[in-house]
Amino acid sequence: MLPPLLLSLKVLFFTVPLLILLGGGAGWLLARREFPGKEACSLLAQLPLILPPSVMGFYLLFFIGKTPLLREMGILFSFPALVLGAAVSASPIMIQASRAAFASVDRELEDAARTLGKKESTVFFTVTLPLARRTLLVGLALSAARALGDFGVSLMIAGNIPGRTQTLPLYIYNQVETLNFARAHGAALLLVGAGLASLYAVRMLEEGRNGKHASC
Repeated sequence: MLPPLLLSLKVLFFTVPLLILLGGGAGWLLARREFPGKEACSLLAQLPLILPPSVMGFYLLFFIGKTPLLREMGILFSFPALVLGAAVSASPIMIQASRAAFASVDRELEDAARTLGKKESTVFFTVTLPLARRTLLVGLALSAARALGDFGVSLMIAGNIPGRTQTLPLYIYNQVETLNFARAHGAALLLVGAGLASLYAVRMLEEGRNGKHASC
């Protein structure tokens, strides 16, 4: 069970920055910018939440396989495919959370900083980001837990190759197939523990935010 666990943690290590940069960036664009096709982009970003993972994995498999450059890069059935699958399945949570976080920031506070001659980058890092931080962290905690537990998308585009692409959820699947329920229970409990830790972190963040609002 150790190799699949370490591989899952490695996938998470590379997926979290993608969720922060791409998911957070997409949420910021949807919250703060108007552009043609914005609503269509918003709907597409949420598709992985409602489509069966096997469907998302199938279309990713088809898209990568039919794109010469991506096919030549050897993404399919490799570690990068695991990262891609985890990021795709978890990104809607991060996008939605970051969109709500940035939309909730009071524009007047940002404008006040601008009137003091602050640059846009300074306004973002000293005003916008601190005010949006708690909601962003909630989204990151939930999306990271979702990425850690991805099964369907990863299975379709990365396969289930022991020692290469077999993450903890895929390991559980193998153990159930071979009727080794004791090992399956042990691995499943690790994921349950990770999920509970994520929910506890979310609870603490929400209580902190509510306490701060109450004190105001």
